[in-house]
Amino acid sequence: KVFLVYEDNENSDLHKTLKITLPKSWKAGPTSKVLGCFVDSYNDNEKHASNPLDQEQMHLAIREEGAESSNGGDQSSHPLIPIASDAITIETIPDRSNVYILHGPSKTVEEMEAEKKEALEKERAERANTVACQHFGCKNRFPKGGPYPDCSYHKSPPVFHETAKFWSCCPNEKAYDWEEFQAIPGCCTGVCTEVKESEQKQFLGGCDLREEAAGGAQLKSIDDFNKAQENGSDAAPVLERLRNVLAEIGVENELYDQVVEGITKEMDGDDTPLDVVASELGKKLKASMKSIAAEQLRIK
Repeated sequence: KVFLVYEDNENSDLHKTLKITLPKSWKAGPTSKVLGCFVDSYNDNEKHASNPLDQEQMHLAIREEGAESSNGGDQSSHPLIPIASDAITIETIPDRSNVYILHGPSKTVEEMEAEKKEALEKERAERANTVACQHFGCKNRFPKGGPYPDCSYHKSPPVFHETAKFWSCCPNEKAYDWEEFQAIPGCCTGVCTEVKESEQKQFLGGCDLREEAAGGAQLKSIDDFNKAQENGSDAAPVLERLRNVLAEIGVENELYDQVVEGITKEMDGDDTPLDVVASELGKKLKASMKSIAAEQLRIK
């Protein structure tokens, strides 16, 4: 089942939503059949006689994945993504999704790919001849060496904590969607720069917030835990290797230490043997990977 929605008209009396169950023969066919079905149904209604639709001048679009359930049902902030007229229906339109009927000719998969390639080449050319402003939150690009445009920016790095995204200098303006986060206005104004002012972190996480709340107390490392135990532990080298490997794929050491410390506190505190901590960490990692695998199977 899909919901075909036409709202691309200022007159709400001319809007229409059509709920249909796609025939099996359509699922492996082009999306143009879905568009044709809606156009025929729309034009058959005398109420729409003043606004007849021409299939050749219409196209389908869908919200980006995840938009249907985010923002408490508010989908207006998510862009509509055009659907190619010759795209395979079952591969393009999810079950029970809203499909929007918009004015403007449809494009084929080949035409859309050519547009993407052209836009990418244009972006690469622009990046090769320009530099990005180093102020937090400024999206301006400009020629290396100037002239430097005015910019609106944040004075402190962003925070990505669980599902929340916000600027550390503006903690009261939180967002839970990337587009909303990028739309948060800067709290400072000035002139763009291509020079980093300091070696400040480019973003902060939950461990940074907890460390700040604790008055800057440093998290214990695996070595600290090992030294606290009289005879050390055979698990220490394993945990240290895991710490280093995860750092190589982008997991910060601070985050890893926070998790290990949290597991230790959940159990018997600093007296917890490291092999017990390692076993518990292994269980949690395994559960997380199973969850990811299950989600991948669900998506497919």
